[in-house]
Parts: sequence; C-alpha cells; structure tokens
Amino acid sequence: MEEVKEIKEAVPYLLKMPSKRIWVDYDDEAEVLYISFRKPQQANDSIMEDDFVYHYHNGELVGLTILHAKSKT
Repeated sequence: MEEVKEIKEAVPYLLKMPSKRIWVDYDDEAEVLYISFRKPQQANDSIMEDDFVYHYHNGELVGLTILHAKSKT
C-alpha cells in the first residue's frame, strides 16, 4: 500500500510536466532513469547539471536523464 500512497503524492508533480504524455524507462543495472516528453526526442542540445541531463530540441525540454536515480529518492 505504500507504493499507492507514493503514486498519489506524485500526481501534482506529474500534472506540472511540460507534456501531457510522458514515457519513463528505468535501467536497474545502470541505475539510470529516462523521462521523455516527446517520442522521438530528437534532442539537439543537452545540459548536464550534477546527475541530471536535460535534453532540448530547439530550446524546448524534450527529455531528462537522471543518473544514480535510486539515490535521489
């Protein structure tokens, strides 16, 4: 039941995402979380800050890669 509570708590944040559609993939072995706001992303610029990589297409945020994702919880 704890996971249901966590999902419910995430709803306000999900509604603030830059897209109505969100694709999420997690690589457990590499501990990397990939979030896409557009498929395909077609990113033409990326900015890395700490363990976060922001992917942009012509200035619009189209994806996010989170390294060491488990340590962010």
